[in-house]
Amino acid sequence: MSVNSLSKETELRLNEFFNQATDPESFAKAIRRVNYLLAMSLMRECETLQIDQKSVEEGYFWLNELAEILNPYLDVE
Repeated sequence: MSVNSLSKETELRLNEFFNQATDPESFAKAIRRVNYLLAMSLMRECETLQIDQKSVEEGYFWLNELAEILNPYLDVE
């Protein structure tokens, strides 16, 4: 896994997003909701998602990682 630092512009945009558009906890909840729907669609063999299953799998993984950073849920004991 490569590690990249965020540019100052990206940091500013993220701060603005979470200060004006939504809060990290709500955003993490939305990510988890979307990931649940993606997973259910794949398990039910949705033809649209089956076309690019690898991208959906990778997106699912990274969205979960982001959700955990924004609002740890799975790491809580």
